[in-house]
Amino acid sequence: MKTLSLDKTAMAYPSEFKSALQCKCPKCRTGNMFAGKAYQFGGQTMHEDCPHCGFHFEIEPGYFYVAMFVSYAMNVAEMVTLAVATYILTGNMESPWLYISILLGVAFLLWPFNFRYSRVILLYWLTPGLHFDPSRVGKS
Repeated sequence: MKTLSLDKTAMAYPSEFKSALQCKCPKCRTGNMFAGKAYQFGGQTMHEDCPHCGFHFEIEPGYFYVAMFVSYAMNVAEMVTLAVATYILTGNMESPWLYISILLGVAFLLWPFNFRYSRVILLYWLTPGLHFDPSRVGKS
């Protein structure tokens, strides 16, 4: 029976989920995908290449058009959840203006989140053949 020895010098790689939450490069999980924070002016500017490993984020021309569909799905899920929550909390089925104001207000507040994470979801989980490359982690 073989025994496995644990190498204490083995490098601990960043987790996929944590790296996606922090909007890190899907190849090296180290470099930032965006230039700033989500809710600051100019924060939605995306780097063309990873500042750490040089991975080009827009894999082909028009690649991020697919992120619109991901963003649409996120918006639908948010709107349905909000409409149900509004009904449960208020019990009001009569006033469409209540629902319109809440749904549009929250959609406006969440657009930076949806923009950013639709691209992250597309790169991390919806692009076949795009996987984490451990050799890029140590590269500077």
